[in-house]
Amino acid sequence: MPEIGPVSLILLTNRCRFIDWACTHPVLAISMSNLAILVEDLVKVYEERTDHPVRALDGLSLVVRQGEIFGLLGRNGAGKTTLLRILTTLSRPTAGTVTVLGLDVVQQSYAVRRQLCAVLQENAVEIFLSVEDNLSTYARFHSIPRREIGARAGAVMEQFGLREYRTQKVIDLSGGLKRRLQVAKVFMVDKPLVFLDEATTGMDPINRRTTLDAIREQARKGRTIFLTTHMLEEAEELCDTIAIIDKGKRLAVGDPRTVKSFGSRVVDIRVTYAPPGPASVARLSPFPLMRLEHRNTTIDVALDADRISPFEVLQELGRLGTVVNLEVTEGSLEDAFFELLGSKGDTPAPWRDRP
Repeated sequence: MPEIGPVSLILLTNRCRFIDWACTHPVLAISMSNLAILVEDLVKVYEERTDHPVRALDGLSLVVRQGEIFGLLGRNGAGKTTLLRILTTLSRPTAGTVTVLGLDVVQQSYAVRRQLCAVLQENAVEIFLSVEDNLSTYARFHSIPRREIGARAGAVMEQFGLREYRTQKVIDLSGGLKRRLQVAKVFMVDKPLVFLDEATTGMDPINRRTTLDAIREQARKGRTIFLTTHMLEEAEELCDTIAIIDKGKRLAVGDPRTVKSFGSRVVDIRVTYAPPGPASVARLSPFPLMRLEHRNTTIDVALDADRISPFEVLQELGRLGTVVNLEVTEGSLEDAFFELLGSKGDTPAPWRDRP
Protein backbone atom coordinates (compact mmCIF):
# COMPACT_ATOMS: atom_id res chain seq x y z
CA MET A 1 0.00 0.00 0.00
CA PRO A 2 1.50 3.40 -1.00
CA GLU A 3 2.45 5.94 1.63
CA ILE A 4 0.09 8.81 2.33
CA GLY A 5 2.72 11.53 1.93
CA PRO A 6 3.37 11.19 -1.81
CA VAL A 7 -0.32 10.64 -2.48
CA SER A 8 -1.24 13.86 -0.69
CA LEU A 9 1.27 15.69 -2.86
CA ILE A 10 -0.36 14.25 -5.97
CA LEU A 11 -3.77 15.40 -4.78
CA LEU A 12 -2.47 18.92 -4.33
CA THR A 13 -0.56 19.17 -7.59
CA ASN A 14 -2.47 17.18 -10.18
CA ARG A 15 -6.16 16.39 -9.98
CA CYS A 16 -6.03 14.23 -13.07
CA ARG A 17 -3.30 12.04 -11.60
CA PHE A 18 -5.41 11.61 -8.49
CA ILE A 19 -8.30 10.34 -10.60
CA ASP A 20 -6.08 7.74 -12.26
CA TRP A 21 -4.39 6.82 -8.98
CA ALA A 22 -7.77 6.50 -7.25
CA CYS A 23 -8.87 3.94 -9.80
CA THR A 24 -5.93 1.77 -8.79
CA HIS A 25 -6.04 2.47 -5.03
CA PRO A 26 -9.76 2.88 -4.25
CA VAL A 27 -9.58 2.25 -0.51
CA LEU A 28 -7.18 5.10 0.13
CA ALA A 29 -8.99 7.30 -2.37
CA ILE A 30 -12.30 6.93 -0.54
CA SER A 31 -10.65 7.97 2.72
CA MET A 32 -9.36 11.13 1.03
CA SER A 33 -12.16 12.19 -1.25
CA ASN A 34 -15.93 12.23 -1.22
CA LEU A 35 -16.68 10.04 -4.22
CA ALA A 36 -20.03 9.67 -5.94
CA ILE A 37 -19.06 6.69 -8.12
CA LEU A 38 -16.27 4.14 -7.86
CA VAL A 39 -15.81 1.62 -10.68
CA GLU A 40 -13.03 -0.94 -10.27
CA ASP A 41 -11.95 -3.58 -12.82
CA LEU A 42 -15.45 -3.72 -14.30
CA VAL A 43 -16.18 -6.46 -16.84
CA LYS A 44 -19.42 -7.07 -18.70
CA VAL A 45 -19.73 -9.96 -21.13
CA TYR A 46 -22.90 -10.58 -23.17
CA GLU A 47 -23.22 -14.30 -23.88
CA GLU A 48 -26.94 -14.71 -24.53
CA ARG A 49 -28.16 -15.57 -28.03
CA THR A 50 -24.74 -15.52 -29.65
CA ASP A 51 -21.97 -17.99 -30.38
CA HIS A 52 -19.38 -15.28 -29.84
CA PRO A 53 -19.57 -13.57 -26.43
CA VAL A 54 -19.26 -9.78 -26.57
CA ARG A 55 -16.96 -8.19 -23.99
CA ALA A 56 -18.65 -4.79 -23.70
CA LEU A 57 -16.57 -3.65 -20.69
CA ASP A 58 -13.05 -4.94 -20.21
CA GLY A 59 -11.46 -4.13 -16.84
CA LEU A 60 -12.77 -0.54 -16.71
CA SER A 61 -11.96 1.62 -13.67
CA LEU A 62 -13.25 5.14 -13.02
CA VAL A 63 -13.99 7.49 -10.16
CA VAL A 64 -16.48 10.37 -10.10
CA ARG A 65 -16.36 12.98 -7.37
CA GLN A 66 -19.51 14.31 -5.75
CA GLY A 67 -20.72 17.62 -7.15
CA GLU A 68 -18.92 17.43 -10.51
CA ILE A 69 -20.14 17.12 -14.08
CA PHE A 70 -18.51 14.00 -15.46
CA GLY A 71 -18.55 13.34 -19.20
CA LEU A 72 -18.13 9.88 -20.73
CA LEU A 73 -17.05 9.91 -24.37
CA GLY A 74 -16.58 7.16 -26.89
CA ARG A 75 -17.70 6.08 -30.32
CA ASN A 76 -20.74 3.86 -30.86
CA GLY A 77 -20.19 0.48 -29.25
CA ALA A 78 -17.48 1.73 -26.88
CA GLY A 79 -19.41 0.54 -23.81
CA LYS A 80 -20.97 3.82 -22.65
CA THR A 81 -24.57 2.62 -22.48
CA THR A 82 -23.54 -0.68 -20.89
CA LEU A 83 -21.70 1.21 -18.15
CA LEU A 84 -24.70 3.48 -17.65
CA ARG A 85 -27.04 0.50 -17.31
CA ILE A 86 -24.80 -1.04 -14.66
CA LEU A 87 -24.47 2.23 -12.73
CA THR A 88 -28.26 2.60 -12.70
CA THR A 89 -28.76 -1.07 -11.66
CA LEU A 90 -30.49 -2.02 -14.94
CA SER A 91 -27.77 -4.57 -15.69
CA ARG A 92 -25.49 -6.71 -13.54
CA PRO A 93 -21.72 -6.76 -14.06
CA THR A 94 -19.93 -9.97 -14.99
CA ALA A 95 -16.98 -9.10 -12.75
CA GLY A 96 -15.53 -6.17 -10.86
CA THR A 97 -17.06 -3.85 -8.27
CA VAL A 98 -19.20 -0.73 -8.63
CA THR A 99 -20.35 1.52 -5.80
CA VAL A 100 -22.64 4.52 -6.10
CA LEU A 101 -22.56 6.91 -3.14
CA GLY A 102 -20.94 4.14 -1.14
CA LEU A 103 -23.62 1.57 -2.08
CA ASP A 104 -22.89 -1.61 -4.01
CA VAL A 105 -24.97 -1.69 -7.21
CA VAL A 106 -25.50 -5.45 -6.95
CA GLN A 107 -25.96 -6.04 -3.24
CA GLN A 108 -27.77 -2.74 -2.52
CA SER A 109 -29.48 -2.06 -5.83
CA TYR A 110 -32.74 -0.79 -4.33
CA ALA A 111 -30.92 1.71 -2.13
CA VAL A 112 -28.88 2.85 -5.15
CA ARG A 113 -32.03 3.53 -7.17
CA ARG A 114 -33.37 5.77 -4.42
CA GLN A 115 -30.32 8.01 -4.81
CA LEU A 116 -30.49 8.68 -8.55
CA CYS A 117 -32.47 9.83 -11.54
CA ALA A 118 -31.72 8.94 -15.14
CA VAL A 119 -32.50 10.17 -18.64
CA LEU A 120 -31.88 7.37 -21.10
CA GLN A 121 -31.75 7.63 -24.89
CA GLU A 122 -35.45 6.88 -25.31
CA ASN A 123 -37.93 9.62 -24.42
CA ALA A 124 -40.21 8.66 -21.55
CA VAL A 125 -42.91 11.31 -21.46
CA GLU A 126 -46.68 11.00 -21.44
CA ILE A 127 -47.60 12.43 -24.84
CA PHE A 128 -51.30 13.02 -24.03
CA LEU A 129 -50.56 15.03 -20.88
CA SER A 130 -49.53 18.67 -20.79
CA VAL A 131 -45.99 19.74 -19.99
CA GLU A 132 -46.98 20.77 -16.47
CA ASP A 133 -48.94 17.57 -15.86
CA ASN A 134 -45.94 15.50 -16.97
CA LEU A 135 -43.80 17.23 -14.37
CA SER A 136 -46.44 16.91 -11.67
CA THR A 137 -47.05 13.23 -12.37
CA TYR A 138 -43.34 12.48 -12.21
CA ALA A 139 -43.12 14.29 -8.87
CA ARG A 140 -46.02 12.29 -7.44
CA PHE A 141 -44.34 9.04 -8.51
CA HIS A 142 -41.42 10.12 -6.34
CA SER A 143 -43.64 10.97 -3.34
CA ILE A 144 -43.09 14.72 -3.50
CA PRO A 145 -45.66 16.39 -1.18
CA ARG A 146 -48.59 17.77 -3.16
CA ARG A 147 -48.14 21.23 -1.65
CA GLU A 148 -44.63 21.45 -3.12
CA ILE A 149 -45.33 20.16 -6.62
CA GLY A 150 -46.69 23.37 -8.11
CA ALA A 151 -43.74 25.47 -6.99
CA ARG A 152 -41.22 22.88 -8.16
CA ALA A 153 -42.89 22.55 -11.55
CA GLY A 154 -42.87 26.31 -11.97
CA ALA A 155 -39.20 26.58 -11.09
CA VAL A 156 -38.21 23.74 -13.43
CA MET A 157 -40.27 25.13 -16.33
CA GLU A 158 -38.66 28.53 -15.82
CA GLN A 159 -35.16 27.09 -15.69
CA PHE A 160 -35.62 24.91 -18.78
CA GLY A 161 -37.56 27.48 -20.80
CA LEU A 162 -40.79 25.48 -20.81
CA ARG A 163 -43.19 27.93 -19.16
CA GLU A 164 -44.78 29.10 -22.43
CA TYR A 165 -45.59 25.45 -23.23
CA ARG A 166 -46.98 24.55 -19.80
CA THR A 167 -50.54 23.80 -21.01
CA GLN A 168 -49.60 22.20 -24.32
CA LYS A 169 -49.90 18.46 -24.75
CA VAL A 170 -46.56 16.80 -25.34
CA ILE A 171 -47.80 15.17 -28.55
CA ASP A 172 -47.92 18.65 -30.10
CA LEU A 173 -44.33 19.57 -29.18
CA SER A 174 -41.28 19.31 -31.39
CA GLY A 175 -38.79 16.49 -30.82
CA GLY A 176 -36.31 18.89 -29.24
CA LEU A 177 -38.88 20.21 -26.75
CA LYS A 178 -39.95 16.67 -25.85
CA ARG A 179 -36.33 15.85 -25.11
CA ARG A 180 -35.93 19.02 -23.05
CA LEU A 181 -39.01 18.06 -21.03
CA GLN A 182 -37.55 14.59 -20.47
CA VAL A 183 -34.38 16.13 -19.05
CA ALA A 184 -36.33 18.68 -16.99
CA LYS A 185 -38.40 15.95 -15.32
CA VAL A 186 -35.49 14.45 -13.42
CA PHE A 187 -34.82 17.77 -11.71
CA MET A 188 -38.28 17.77 -10.15
CA VAL A 189 -36.88 15.55 -7.41
CA ASP A 190 -33.93 16.11 -5.12
CA LYS A 191 -31.68 13.21 -6.03
CA PRO A 192 -27.94 13.68 -5.48
CA LEU A 193 -26.93 11.83 -8.66
CA VAL A 194 -28.29 12.37 -12.18
CA PHE A 195 -27.44 10.30 -15.26
CA LEU A 196 -27.97 11.88 -18.68
CA ASP A 197 -27.52 9.66 -21.75
CA GLU A 198 -27.29 11.81 -24.90
CA ALA A 199 -29.42 14.45 -23.20
CA THR A 200 -29.39 16.99 -26.04
CA THR A 201 -30.07 14.56 -28.89
CA GLY A 202 -32.43 16.09 -31.45
CA MET A 203 -32.27 19.60 -30.01
CA ASP A 204 -31.71 22.70 -32.09
CA PRO A 205 -28.96 25.11 -30.94
CA ILE A 206 -31.37 27.25 -28.89
CA ASN A 207 -32.95 24.25 -27.13
CA ARG A 208 -29.50 22.81 -26.54
CA ARG A 209 -28.14 26.04 -25.04
CA THR A 210 -31.10 26.38 -22.68
CA THR A 211 -30.71 22.77 -21.55
CA LEU A 212 -26.95 23.03 -20.98
CA ASP A 213 -27.38 26.21 -18.93
CA ALA A 214 -29.99 24.47 -16.78
CA ILE A 215 -27.77 21.41 -16.25
CA ARG A 216 -24.88 23.67 -15.25
CA GLU A 217 -27.11 25.48 -12.74
CA GLN A 218 -28.20 22.16 -11.21
CA ALA A 219 -24.56 21.13 -10.79
CA ARG A 220 -23.88 24.40 -8.95
CA LYS A 221 -26.49 23.29 -6.42
CA GLY A 222 -24.28 20.32 -5.53
CA ARG A 223 -25.71 17.54 -7.66
CA THR A 224 -23.41 15.09 -9.39
CA ILE A 225 -24.10 14.93 -13.14
CA PHE A 226 -22.88 11.92 -15.13
CA LEU A 227 -23.47 12.36 -18.85
CA THR A 228 -22.65 10.68 -22.12
CA THR A 229 -22.51 12.60 -25.37
CA HIS A 230 -21.19 12.41 -28.92
CA MET A 231 -20.90 16.21 -29.04
CA LEU A 232 -17.30 16.89 -28.07
CA GLU A 233 -17.69 20.66 -27.86
CA GLU A 234 -20.57 20.09 -25.45
CA ALA A 235 -18.39 17.94 -23.20
CA GLU A 236 -15.53 20.43 -23.35
CA GLU A 237 -17.82 23.29 -22.40
CA LEU A 238 -19.82 21.56 -19.68
CA CYS A 239 -17.72 18.91 -17.95
CA ASP A 240 -15.31 19.18 -15.03
CA THR A 241 -13.87 15.75 -15.86
CA ILE A 242 -13.89 13.80 -19.12
CA ALA A 243 -13.19 10.11 -19.69
CA ILE A 244 -12.72 8.54 -23.12
CA ILE A 245 -13.32 4.81 -23.43
CA ASP A 246 -13.15 2.39 -26.34
CA LYS A 247 -13.91 -1.32 -26.59
CA GLY A 248 -14.71 -1.30 -22.91
CA LYS A 249 -11.31 0.08 -21.87
CA ARG A 250 -10.31 3.46 -20.50
CA LEU A 251 -8.13 5.50 -22.85
CA ALA A 252 -7.91 8.88 -21.11
CA VAL A 253 -9.34 10.72 -18.12
CA GLY A 254 -8.88 14.20 -16.68
CA ASP A 255 -10.17 17.75 -16.95
CA PRO A 256 -10.85 18.99 -20.50
CA ARG A 257 -7.51 20.79 -20.78
CA THR A 258 -5.62 17.66 -19.71
CA VAL A 259 -7.47 15.42 -22.15
CA LYS A 260 -6.95 17.95 -24.95
CA SER A 261 -3.23 17.84 -24.23
CA PHE A 262 -3.19 14.23 -25.46
CA GLY A 263 -3.62 15.79 -28.88
CA SER A 264 -1.06 18.54 -28.25
CA ARG A 265 1.10 17.44 -31.17
CA VAL A 266 -1.89 18.04 -33.44
CA VAL A 267 -1.94 21.37 -35.29
CA ASP A 268 -5.09 22.83 -36.85
CA ILE A 269 -4.67 25.18 -39.81
CA ARG A 270 -7.45 27.20 -41.43
CA VAL A 271 -6.74 29.21 -44.59
CA THR A 272 -9.20 31.55 -46.31
CA TYR A 273 -8.47 32.59 -49.88
CA ALA A 274 -9.61 35.49 -52.03
CA PRO A 275 -12.23 34.54 -54.65
CA PRO A 276 -12.44 32.36 -56.62
CA GLY A 277 -10.79 30.33 -53.89
CA PRO A 278 -7.93 27.84 -53.83
CA ALA A 279 -6.67 25.74 -56.69
CA SER A 280 -7.13 21.97 -56.58
CA VAL A 281 -6.58 20.56 -53.10
CA ALA A 282 -5.18 17.46 -54.77
CA ARG A 283 -1.78 19.10 -54.33
CA LEU A 284 -2.13 18.32 -50.62
CA SER A 285 -2.61 14.59 -51.18
CA PRO A 286 1.09 13.68 -50.63
CA PHE A 287 0.85 14.95 -47.05
CA PRO A 288 -0.40 12.44 -44.40
CA LEU A 289 -3.04 14.83 -43.04
CA MET A 290 -5.35 13.81 -40.23
CA ARG A 291 -8.16 15.93 -41.64
CA LEU A 292 -8.77 17.90 -44.83
CA GLU A 293 -11.94 19.92 -45.42
CA HIS A 294 -12.57 22.26 -48.34
CA ARG A 295 -15.58 24.61 -48.17
CA ASN A 296 -15.95 27.41 -50.71
CA THR A 297 -12.88 29.61 -50.22
CA THR A 298 -11.69 27.97 -46.97
CA ILE A 299 -9.45 24.97 -46.33
CA ASP A 300 -9.19 23.32 -42.89
CA VAL A 301 -6.47 20.79 -42.17
CA ALA A 302 -5.25 18.98 -39.07
CA LEU A 303 -1.83 17.36 -38.95
CA ASP A 304 0.43 15.46 -36.58
CA ALA A 305 3.49 17.64 -36.04
CA ASP A 306 5.54 14.53 -35.18
CA ARG A 307 4.95 13.13 -38.67
CA ILE A 308 5.05 16.22 -40.84
CA SER A 309 6.32 19.78 -40.60
CA PRO A 310 3.50 22.35 -40.31
CA PHE A 311 5.76 24.77 -42.18
CA GLU A 312 5.84 22.51 -45.25
CA VAL A 313 2.05 22.28 -45.27
CA LEU A 314 1.74 26.04 -44.85
CA GLN A 315 4.04 26.59 -47.82
CA GLU A 316 1.92 24.35 -50.03
CA LEU A 317 -1.29 25.99 -48.82
CA GLY A 318 0.18 29.36 -49.74
CA ARG A 319 0.70 28.19 -53.32
CA LEU A 320 -2.97 27.36 -53.81
CA GLY A 321 -4.16 30.96 -54.06
CA THR A 322 -4.20 34.43 -52.54
CA VAL A 323 -4.42 34.05 -48.77
CA VAL A 324 -6.59 36.61 -46.97
CA ASN A 325 -6.72 34.94 -43.55
CA LEU A 326 -4.64 32.33 -41.76
CA GLU A 327 -5.30 30.64 -38.40
CA VAL A 328 -2.98 28.14 -36.73
CA THR A 329 -4.15 26.65 -33.43
CA GLU A 330 -3.28 23.80 -31.09
CA GLY A 331 -5.24 20.57 -31.10
CA SER A 332 -8.86 20.49 -29.95
CA LEU A 333 -10.71 17.90 -27.89
CA GLU A 334 -11.89 16.43 -31.19
CA ASP A 335 -8.28 16.08 -32.32
CA ALA A 336 -7.36 14.33 -29.06
CA PHE A 337 -10.39 12.07 -29.45
CA PHE A 338 -9.34 11.01 -32.95
CA GLU A 339 -5.70 10.63 -31.96
CA LEU A 340 -6.59 8.35 -29.07
CA LEU A 341 -9.03 6.23 -31.06
CA GLY A 342 -7.23 6.34 -34.40
CA SER A 343 -8.65 8.17 -37.38
CA LYS A 344 -10.65 5.12 -38.43
CA GLY A 345 -11.35 4.02 -34.90
CA ASP A 346 -9.95 0.54 -35.43
CA THR A 347 -6.70 0.80 -33.48
CA PRO A 348 -7.16 2.82 -30.29
CA ALA A 349 -4.11 4.15 -28.54
CA PRO A 350 -3.19 2.64 -25.17
CA TRP A 351 -4.14 4.30 -21.90
CA ARG A 352 -2.10 7.46 -21.46
CA ASP A 353 -1.26 9.45 -18.37
CA ARG A 354 0.36 12.83 -18.66
CA PRO A 355 3.75 13.15 -16.92
